[in-house]
Amino acid sequence: MTETLAARRARLMGPNVPTFYDRPVHIVRGQGVWLWDAEGRRYLDAYNNVPHVGHCHPKVVEAICRQAATLNTHTRYLHEGVLDYIERLTATMGHGLSQAILVCTGSEANDIALRMAQAVTGKRGIIATDNTYHGNTAATSALSTRRPPVGGHPGHVRLVPAPDSLRPVGGSREGQAEAFAHSVAGAIADLEDLGIGFAGMMLCPFFANEGFPDLPEGFLRPAAAVIRRAGGLVLADEVQPGFGRLGSHMWGHDRLGLAPDVVTIGKPMANGHPVAAVVARAEVMAEFREAFGYFNTFGGNPVSAAAAMATLAVHEEEGLMAKAAATGAYLLDRLKALRHPFVAEARGAGLFLGVEFATDAAMTPATGFCGRVVEGLKDRGILTHRTGRHRNVLKIRPPMPFDRPEADLLADTLAEVLAATPAEP
Repeated sequence: MTETLAARRARLMGPNVPTFYDRPVHIVRGQGVWLWDAEGRRYLDAYNNVPHVGHCHPKVVEAICRQAATLNTHTRYLHEGVLDYIERLTATMGHGLSQAILVCTGSEANDIALRMAQAVTGKRGIIATDNTYHGNTAATSALSTRRPPVGGHPGHVRLVPAPDSLRPVGGSREGQAEAFAHSVAGAIADLEDLGIGFAGMMLCPFFANEGFPDLPEGFLRPAAAVIRRAGGLVLADEVQPGFGRLGSHMWGHDRLGLAPDVVTIGKPMANGHPVAAVVARAEVMAEFREAFGYFNTFGGNPVSAAAAMATLAVHEEEGLMAKAAATGAYLLDRLKALRHPFVAEARGAGLFLGVEFATDAAMTPATGFCGRVVEGLKDRGILTHRTGRHRNVLKIRPPMPFDRPEADLLADTLAEVLAATPAEP
């Protein structure tokens, strides 16, 4: 009997290695916003933010090949590529964010950001939301709630209630910002009272894994003021909302009206090539460099730098942020027009959109229903996923070249799937 690919994967990689979908898709090729499986079936990619400027963009492919054929080594030698990229990247940012460390993954970037907060403050306490994800290292996974650390969360970590569209912290949307800030203040006081001290708060400025609730500009100002008064750092994880995905701003923190001390970026940075970065103000970087003897063998190598530079160039040349704003607004209108008893709210910004499903007026999460919708879309050739505390938010986050024809295909197919999926929790 021939061994299936899934069985071979389990034999060679071990149990519980995540795959998408009840019946995983065997993808063999990608181009633009499209993917093809081993049987030749085409899928519309409405989920993957890694191929930011489109799968296999020829300019990024050419830049990688050209540099790989010339030189690839680590950053303990001098090379212009990484410096040219840092200059171009930081030119898109304000708030004194002028220096960067390049690494290989967002997990590494966030791990460094946590240590930057420790270096600046001399304290260890970190705050995050109670439904977040910031990586797979020992330090970043300690912030996760989906798979908490063995033995529970460490004593220096505090998790505060995440903001929510349908079940707002404090009981009302109008009072949610102050209620969120109050929770942060309480966590800081607890850390200080116990002698651990407060170093900083790490958050995604779009609260992506929390289900990207609909929040007003300035939502985080009360919480940021609390953090500043306590001497802590604001650490903004831009791995998901960054690089113009939200349409109105290059960076999610600017859309929300937040001035971070440290910004981390990753997945979409080089269109799938493994590279990430930590961007910080010069004084923060100096404290980190003094406290930690950090280097990264592969971070910012010439090929990675070339891939990242080409991705940023394509993003600018093709006007992908403006395209995200226009296409996203159009698609959001179509999502808001959907009619189904379980559709509680359609929301999002740019090309980061979704629909939350609930079974009743009490907003009971329709978790199973959302999962069946994701599977139904996949079976009809459209790849999405789900997120949120209860996994009841359909997550739409396609490559940035996604345009109106694809938006119509997605919206029309979603309407078909909703009509065909039994209204059961």
